[in-house]
Amino acid sequence: MSQTQLPKTSQLNEFSNLELAQALMERLSISPNDWHRLKSNRNSRAREQAAAAIVFLLKDQPQEALARLEQAVGWLDRSISAPPCPSHGEKK
Repeated sequence: MSQTQLPKTSQLNEFSNLELAQALMERLSISPNDWHRLKSNRNSRAREQAAAAIVFLLKDQPQEALARLEQAVGWLDRSISAPPCPSHGEKK
């Protein structure tokens, strides 16, 4: 199956909602290798936070979900921005 084709619904039924949400969160999370390139990408950061919110909702942790949703909104409405990289400026 090519990556552009979606799996059949019957294949998706093999996974729980939580497993599917965790897979989505993993796919949308910014990897350490892409961090510098995507740390200020508002859409990438909002997707990452929204996916995390879904995972927390499915784990019955609404306060954690709300915090992630607020972060997603902040990225989209430009009320937050990326902090500086913690490894920059360190003296070794």
